[in-house]
Amino acid sequence: MSDITQKKREQIAQMWNARGKGLISHMELEIEEVSTEGVKVRMPFNPDFCVDREQTLLHGGILTALLDSVFGLANFVAIEGVSTMATLDLRVDYLRPAHSRADIIVRAHCFRQTRHIAFNSGSIWFDGHEDAEIARGSASFALTHGETSMFEAIRKGKAS
Repeated sequence: MSDITQKKREQIAQMWNARGKGLISHMELEIEEVSTEGVKVRMPFNPDFCVDREQTLLHGGILTALLDSVFGLANFVAIEGVSTMATLDLRVDYLRPAHSRADIIVRAHCFRQTRHIAFNSGSIWFDGHEDAEIARGSASFALTHGETSMFEAIRKGKAS
């Protein structure tokens, strides 16, 4: 992991949260922890993401999008100077049906990086049930480093 200061980690988290678009903004994600150990994010229950009449079964695609997004945050927190990143591979193992009306918790971290690739792992569970994971995922991301990191470009208002 790189030596990114806690203040910068918090700034990255705030920018990540503020720049959510589309489905990610609809998820209303709340960052609970940001550290060199990884990130922890909460997604409040949303009946729009359910696929059953009782509105208790979350769609698997929501869990996949959630993991992908939180992996991106974990990369920005762990790796200094990233200009852009793209998901190369994303695997999600669904461990049990996602039946509940509780908030979803995601923990993710970048466990290895090279100059051009980041590797992540993470897990998802319902709030209050950390011992009963709903899904577990892993991913790899292509990274590019440029003169200006994505963090700096956003901070200066030069990124879209």
